[in-house]
Amino acid sequence: MNITAEEAKKIMDTQKGYIILDVRAQEEYDQGHIPGAIVIPHTQIEDMAEANLPRKDQLILVYCRSGCRSKMAAEKLVEM
Repeated sequence: MNITAEEAKKIMDTQKGYIILDVRAQEEYDQGHIPGAIVIPHTQIEDMAEANLPRKDQLILVYCRSGCRSKMAAEKLVEM
């Protein structure tokens, strides 16, 4: 499901127990990211998701720079 930045901000302000997942490259993450976000580059989702995202029922807010990588990563997570 796609949500707007405003909708994501509302979730972050009103809910608990979610994960913010940055799927950009490590270098991009290092240049700046949402506080509390974890980084798993979209190309490594299949290899790193199990260890870093253990709760399959947890809300995950996935983001990147333009939306393309986050869409691919979210689809992979759903498939897994």
